[in-house]
Amino acid sequence: MTQHQVALETAAITEKGLNDLRSRIGVELGESKAFIEELSKDVIRHFADGIGDNNPLWRNEEYAARTQYGTLLAPPTILFAASNIVSGYVGGLPGVHAMYSGTNWEWHDVLRRNERIVVKSYLKDLVEKETRFAGRAIQQIYHSSFINQDGKLLAEADSWCFRTERHRARDIAKYEQEASESGLNPGYSEEQIAAIIRDYESEEIRGAAPRYWDDVNEGEALPQIVKGPYTITSAICFDMGWGGLYLRAHKQAFDLFKTHPALGIKNAYGVPEPPERVHWDTELARKVGVPEAYDYGPERISWLGNLVTNWMGDDGFLKRLNVRVRRHNLLGDTTWCQGKIVKKYRENDRGVVDLELSARNQRGEISALGTASVILPDRKA
Repeated sequence: MTQHQVALETAAITEKGLNDLRSRIGVELGESKAFIEELSKDVIRHFADGIGDNNPLWRNEEYAARTQYGTLLAPPTILFAASNIVSGYVGGLPGVHAMYSGTNWEWHDVLRRNERIVVKSYLKDLVEKETRFAGRAIQQIYHSSFINQDGKLLAEADSWCFRTERHRARDIAKYEQEASESGLNPGYSEEQIAAIIRDYESEEIRGAAPRYWDDVNEGEALPQIVKGPYTITSAICFDMGWGGLYLRAHKQAFDLFKTHPALGIKNAYGVPEPPERVHWDTELARKVGVPEAYDYGPERISWLGNLVTNWMGDDGFLKRLNVRVRRHNLLGDTTWCQGKIVKKYRENDRGVVDLELSARNQRGEISALGTASVILPDRKA
């Protein structure tokens, strides 16, 4: 291992680094790399494919033309692809690992085909915490605003990562022992795969049939949806629609590592690759204290968004989505996204329902928890 590589493996959270970051709080960032800048038909479809969302409102032009919108819409969480900031890019503390941990979304309008997106972001806060996973950690929170070509505010989001020191993450042997004890990646029988397929086949998309505020009741469960079993192919499909943070090839990759040396972590062949490969490279995932490669935080948040838009129908509006990523979703894991109505009320003379959401794996572990607020049509209106 080279001296440079050792430095990356042992990079620490320092007061100097934290003070530098604190000086950036509230300062608007320069333009970040965006995978998408315009919501074309193909862009919308690729993102929907990446999260496994078959809603015809995102896909079928003739269907969408018959709705009140008159055009294709995009899944609300497609905005993850419009900004590296909201997707987990974090400045400062070079070599200190970043783990995406949650987003608090608020939308002000639907996202229409061919809208162009401009994003403005700033570092909102730094919060120091003590974690079971890696001891000292820094929660790095950004605020982003999404504005269309007419200057209209479409959405806002607070997003956050936890910065952890790689060498302080819990040791691999202990994780492997826990993995063995909890039955990670035991493989699936034909019967288990058949049961997952049945869950896919029973997925409900409300679509054109309005779900009226008058007809829903507190305590009602949303029809669940399933995602997985998670594979490297799943990660590739999401990257094709979302774009990834540091995915570069050939000259662009080496240009990136020249500008940001801490991103170039050597693989087994001595070739620098970005830390993002924890999502398909189990060896690197274990170096940061995780027993297997794992999914993307924005991906799982988008799955819960998919659950809600399936349920609310074309005439519903997803106003708020707040999701906290609680644990890793590992290769081989299957995730069931579930929700229920916890409150029904009127706000500004509109019918609103509040939802509790969760993502649960085949071991019964909750990997994400969230809430959502949905505006539903009113029969009287």
